[in-house]
This record gives sequence, structure tokens and C-alpha cells, in this order.
Amino acid sequence: MLVDTHCHLGDEQFADDLADVLRRARDDGVGHVVAVADSVAAGRAAVDIARRFGLSATAGVHPHVATTWSPEAEEAVRASLAMDEVVAVGETGLDYHYDFSPRAVQRRAFEAQLRLGEESGLPVVVHAREADDDMAAMIRQTTARLVLHSFGAGAGVFEAGMDADAYVSFSGMVTFKRWQGVNFVREVPPHRLLVETDAPYLAPVPHRGRRNEPAYVKHVAARVAELRGVGADTVAALTAQNAADCFGPRMTRGM
Repeated sequence: MLVDTHCHLGDEQFADDLADVLRRARDDGVGHVVAVADSVAAGRAAVDIARRFGLSATAGVHPHVATTWSPEAEEAVRASLAMDEVVAVGETGLDYHYDFSPRAVQRRAFEAQLRLGEESGLPVVVHAREADDDMAAMIRQTTARLVLHSFGAGAGVFEAGMDADAYVSFSGMVTFKRWQGVNFVREVPPHRLLVETDAPYLAPVPHRGRRNEPAYVKHVAARVAELRGVGADTVAALTAQNAADCFGPRMTRGM
């Protein structure tokens, strides 16, 4: 069984055919999907999807919309974290590539959500893009359990994550010809390795340039297996177990 640990199922690109998307995923050996939130509203949608299809959800605010973080948003996320379907905080973090929100605002929202992770005991799903120095520093300052999602940061963030015993999740980027993170795939301890699609984004080869979907996590797992010198079935079983260890027993539920 494969687990897609990070998928934006509430995205409008899935509005017309979500049931078919999940059927294809089941047919291709995907046993569970985590529907990820990137705003308070998206968190509500993720919970609704999780309830309808027997999946799991997250609750949090993405750095792109960190300006929406407020006491009211924090209370909404905190309330969601008490729901059975919600298995993680996030996606949250820092994105200095687009800078859609001021950097200081991103840091405040991220710090607040790290605290929610510490309070709740749930893992925090971390987005890190071109913010390596600040990200590494904030990883080292928190005691929250972390998932470094769709890992594409540099050595400083990777080392901070390893020191924090973070999980590291790889997406379709591992299949891209010019991707620079091969060594990171090989160096992650087996018990901290996860796979994801980040669908509808980052479709892996041979689907690059099209809408991504959970079924394609098999291509991510196959490439990770190739880079680590093991069988694809080994990576599927290992990452499914790691997903259960990280996010809880809902990962073992069929959808």
C-alpha cells in the first residue's frame, strides 16, 4: 500500500472528478491520502473531503496567505486540530521565492503554528522555499514534530531537520532531470522517509506538465527506490509504515 501524505484535494482542479481521481488512486495501490489545507477555508474543505471519502486532513495557513493569520484564524485551526480527521498542522512555513506575504508576517504565522504543533502533539507540515537560513533557525528552536514536505531546500535545512528527527517527504520533483536533491533522498534515515504528490502540482515524469493526482505517487516511490537502490515495493511498505508512525493509525484505513 502507498500513502500520499500531501495532496490538495480541495483544489478547484479536482472539483469535477474527485471521486474518479480517488478511484484511480485505489486502483494503482494507494491506500490512503492526506488532504492538505493551506488556509482556514481550505482546512474546512479538507475535513469535509476526509469525512466523505474516509481520508485524513490537515489544518493550517500557508506562508503565501500568512497575512490572514489572526487570533480568529488561530482559534479556527486549534479547533480543527481536535477533530478525528485532522492529523497534522499545516501546511505552514516560509516562502521567500514568491514573497506573497511579508517575511516577518510569514515568520510570525509559522512560529504560531509550530506552537500549535507543540501543544497538540500533532506533526507540523513544513513548506520551505528559498528561506534556508530562517527555516533552519526556526527548526532548531521548536520541539514540534516536523514533516519537511516536498523537500527541495538546501543542506542547512536538511541538517537542521535531521537533528530534529524530522520526517522528510519527497514529491514528483525527484523525477525531474535537473533536480539537485539526489543525495538527500539517499541520506534520509529509512524510518523518516515519506512520499507525496503535492497534487495537483508537481506532476512526476511521465505526467509532467499535466494535472497531478494521488495515483501518481507510485512514480515518486519508484524513483526514490531507484535512488536508494531498493525495490519499489520496499519503499511503498516503508513509507506507508512511516506515515502511520507520523500521522497515526488513520493511515492504515482504506479509502
